[in-house]
Amino acid sequence: MTNTEHARSASGNALDAHNTPGTSGNTHDTPDAHNTPGTSGNAPDIPDEAPATDGRDPAQLLTAMIDHVLALAATWTTWDGRPVPAGDRLYTPHKAIRRVADHMVDHLAEMEARLVGEETQPDHWHASTTTTAADLAPFTAADLDEARSRLTRLARIWANRLDALTPDELDRSAGTGWTFRQLAFHLAESAYYADSVGDLGPLV
Repeated sequence: MTNTEHARSASGNALDAHNTPGTSGNTHDTPDAHNTPGTSGNAPDIPDEAPATDGRDPAQLLTAMIDHVLALAATWTTWDGRPVPAGDRLYTPHKAIRRVADHMVDHLAEMEARLVGEETQPDHWHASTTTTAADLAPFTAADLDEARSRLTRLARIWANRLDALTPDELDRSAGTGWTFRQLAFHLAESAYYADSVGDLGPLV
């Protein structure tokens, strides 16, 4: 999905903290208290401008983000089943993992399409506007193992792809949309989803 499509999806509704799963309320900025360093104050699926970049290696930035997400996820098997409000949205362990993974898949598909000269896929993600029944399921040790397998592999795919690009390809990227370096820095903000759930106790 391009940043233009991101802007279009941002006009949709967000799940209000008091709504039942699958319903929606109005979209608002999420509170600064939930920010990770370098984020805008919005959930990553509500970007308000092109992300700033710096001298950090984009591949290492993404693998570090996943390490951070999984470190928090290791505390989620003690989750009490109550969704955590962040602004007008709700987050649960399963929803945080879903959003991190889907965000990475979405922009990986965008980058690969642009590199081969294809149109990007239309945006049909519900993103964090919807809390599904699956999002509300208990988060078990087996779910944590699955999350580790899924996210570490996605991180390696991204890191290998980014490492294969030249600096010129990172900063003057094919197709329409943010540069691939900007995409990587934007994806690093996916730590927001895990931070919204937070550290829930002893590690597993």
